Parts: sequence; structure tokens; C-alpha cells
Amino acid sequence: MTEHKSNFPEFYITAPQPCPYLPGRLERKLFTHLTRDKPGFLIDNLLKGGFRRSQNIAYMPYCDACSACVPVRILVDEFEPKRSLRRIARDNLDLVATRMPAAPSSEQYSLFRDYIEARHADGGMAEMSVLDYSLMVEDSVVETFVTEYRRKPDERGESPLIAVSLCDRLSDGISMVYSFYDPDVPARSLGTYMILDHVAFARRQGYPFVYLGYWIEGSRKMRYKDRFQPQERLTAKGWVRS
Repeated sequence: MTEHKSNFPEFYITAPQPCPYLPGRLERKLFTHLTRDKPGFLIDNLLKGGFRRSQNIAYMPYCDACSACVPVRILVDEFEPKRSLRRIARDNLDLVATRMPAAPSSEQYSLFRDYIEARHADGGMAEMSVLDYSLMVEDSVVETFVTEYRRKPDERGESPLIAVSLCDRLSDGISMVYSFYDPDVPARSLGTYMILDHVAFARRQGYPFVYLGYWIEGSRKMRYKDRFQPQERLTAKGWVRS
């Protein structure tokens, strides 16, 4: 009995702080620590059930009088990209995706810093050191992998890194944890392209879902997730097709 209790996760609630997505609101999070003594199926069910992973912490919104954050997942087998998404895929045919174990590199960190400074300089990740970045990539008790996207080698044999995605393998899909890319090539729509690529990868692997984290009603930052249809959203009644 004692062993069973020690393996069961303990949950905690953060203090209220300003919401980064909806101005004028406060957010709190429910979280638990993910450790290797926890059963794998339990961690898998947490991540399939609306929790997100950051290193070895699983968290979900736990806000007073607000339920704007809704977990979403793409229905892989039914997904058919519309014309605008097909154009983005064509615009990136010169990229080569390489999937590898979750290991950080100085090249990744340099690209990460460029992305953060250009897109999220006032956010919570702006102060991340190279050690912080390494922990973000490596510190995981689930099967985590990195996908690097590079341009095809030029005449000098150079193949610069242009985008990176950190993902978890769940029992029924791919959970996209964090992605970043070269901010100097906005026409490529690399954030969208990486989702398209992971949907194609999930289909090849036989996974039914790609988890995109939270869609947030009223947040412009999250509108891009509406482009990936059909999808399901997690409600009080379970996963429901939107």
C-alpha cells in the first residue's frame, strides 16, 4: 500500500500571476512532478488527458472563473491540408527533416536565442541560459525526440539549421512540446510547416493524433491552431470533435 501511494502523483497549485495570453486576467496552474518511479501508463494518461509537459513537470491551467484554455489534437487520418497549407509545404520542399534523440547542441541554442529575442523578448523564456535550454531538451522521463530542419546542402556543402521541434511520443500520438525557427524567414511559415511535417510523420508511424497543446479563445497567438482541421477539443465530456 505504501509503495502504491508513493507512485501516485501529488498535485500542487501555483499562486495567481498575470496571464500571458489574455490581458487583465490571472492564471494558476495545477502541476505534478514526473519521476521515473511513476508508472509509464499514468504519465502517458496525464499527457493525453490535457496536461502539458515542461521538463519533468506536467501542468494544466487551473484558473478561477476562466476555462479559455482548451487542449486540442489533430485527427491525423482525416486531416487534408487546404490550399494555403499545401502552399506552405511546397515553399519548404528544400528542407530536410532529421529526427534524433533529445540532445541539445550549441547550434540549436543559437537558433533558439535568435527566435526568442525576435519573437518573445518580453516572455518568460527570455532569460534562459544554455544550461536552461539543455534541461528543456534533455530532462524528460518520457520518450522525447528532436527534429532538426535544415536547408539542403549548397554548393559549398553547407546545410544551415533553420528550425527545431521538441516532441514526445505518447501511446496514441505525437505531442508537440516546443518549436522554434529562424525569425528572418517569415515567408516560410516555419511554425505551421513543422506541424504539417509532424502530422505526416504521425501518419507514417500509425498514430491517430498530433497534440498541439492549448487553444485559447480570444488569444490571437493561438488562432493558427484553427487551421488544422478536423480536430478534437477536450471538454468535461471528454475529447469532442470541434
